Amino acid sequence: MNDMTINTAISYDLPPVFTGRHLIDGAWVESAESFERRAPSHDTVVSRSALGGEAETEAAIAAARRAFDAGIWSRISGKARAEVLLKVADLIEANVDEIAVQETLESGKPISQARGEVGGAADLWRYAASLARASHGDSHNTLGEDMLGMVLKEPIGVVSIITPWNFPFWILSQKLPFALAAGCTVVVKPSEMTPSSTVMMGELLIQAGLPAGVCNIVLGYGQPVGSLMSTHPEVDMVTFTGSTAVGKMITEASSGTLKKVALELGGKNPQVICPDADLESAADAVTFGIYFNVGQCCNSSSRIIVHEDIAEAFVARVVALSKQVRFGDPLDPTTQVGAIVTAEHNAKIDGYVRDARNAGAKIALGGGPLQVEGLGPQFYQPTVVTGVTPDMAIAREEVFGPVLTVLTYRTFEEAIALTNDSDYGLSAGIWSENIHTCLEFARRAEAGTVWTNTWMDGYPELAFGGVKQSGQGREIGHYGFEEFLEVKSVVMRVGRSRAPWVTTHA
Repeated sequence: MNDMTINTAISYDLPPVFTGRHLIDGAWVESAESFERRAPSHDTVVSRSALGGEAETEAAIAAARRAFDAGIWSRISGKARAEVLLKVADLIEANVDEIAVQETLESGKPISQARGEVGGAADLWRYAASLARASHGDSHNTLGEDMLGMVLKEPIGVVSIITPWNFPFWILSQKLPFALAAGCTVVVKPSEMTPSSTVMMGELLIQAGLPAGVCNIVLGYGQPVGSLMSTHPEVDMVTFTGSTAVGKMITEASSGTLKKVALELGGKNPQVICPDADLESAADAVTFGIYFNVGQCCNSSSRIIVHEDIAEAFVARVVALSKQVRFGDPLDPTTQVGAIVTAEHNAKIDGYVRDARNAGAKIALGGGPLQVEGLGPQFYQPTVVTGVTPDMAIAREEVFGPVLTVLTYRTFEEAIALTNDSDYGLSAGIWSENIHTCLEFARRAEAGTVWTNTWMDGYPELAFGGVKQSGQGREIGHYGFEEFLEVKSVVMRVGRSRAPWVTTHA
């Protein structure tokens, strides 16, 4: 891989080791034990966090329950809630650099992408604030002259928020401000691999004036923290982003109390490349889609379905672009692809590639771990795998790394079949200059989001979520906000016109 573009280690004064504590009922709480996170890129301790257990989780849930029942947040005006959320948005923008550096060190993602993630999250908070003021129910004035019906929308109650390591600040901001805008109280558990930006968010919430107990944070592992948050009878809803396997476990665990569960899970997202596409733009978008966030993204365009007439030339174009993508030190502002989150995950990625090669696939580029001068071994080469058949694991399972699989098609019907031949249905895309082709694909693709002639554009106004084993429910947008509301019907009789059911006999 001598023709790769690699950014070696730069000189950078790392910040002091971040100390993370739980936020319970408005107070920062220590634990008897702690756990450390080592930077996947620099192999040095970058955070030390309190290790939560059942006691801390119980206390956080109890605080959220008290706060909700007391009405200090759930029964105040939408205007008052919006004011707090807008203050949080301003504070996020004032602290972008500090939060982004810590997130880069814990996750391995490039600092430029971390800054974009953190800074962009402020827009989610502002949009959620607008929904807090605009939320309303319905009235029915056509039920008869003596009847009036109303539909009220009320906060669902206490919400457990469990977030992943790949976009810890962004995904928290896809959930938390919308739950707060609805009037819910929450308990948050970030991934043990990237806990610090959530703690930093807790600090901003306090500065913004969020009442004690409305948002509680417990640091630790899925057992026992996440498990208790999913099963506790005082929790009314669980929203989780992560792997499909863990999502299934949460659904099963929560069934004992029949609480609401919203899941944003894995994806094996296809892009169909038609012969009439703008191939230069498509190749650039495919390259971005597979290497963004080190390929550790549920929306990664991990498989492309290319018409056989253009497949060879298109793959060559993607390979050439891949060689120009800057891999290496995530603290270098010019780096585009950083480190893999753990050594174990790096080995898992490599296993998929080796198994595909053994099954007859060809490696057009990369195909192994990458050593970056001055840094640790947790990097992986930009990899393009061709000759892939639909039955191979690399074509069906979520690799979650900088690995692109290439399949080919002959007819549009075959492209649709390959698109939908997946257990997942998070997102899909098509590249064609024919609007009729794009619209037909958008209607027939089994995915929660369909992009045409673009990839991974998103807006707070547009809901996000998947079908099939990519999850249930929606996040962000008006539909994501509605997830945190319960509907209550109120039936009112006007006057005393109701005829008696019991007749009094003389």
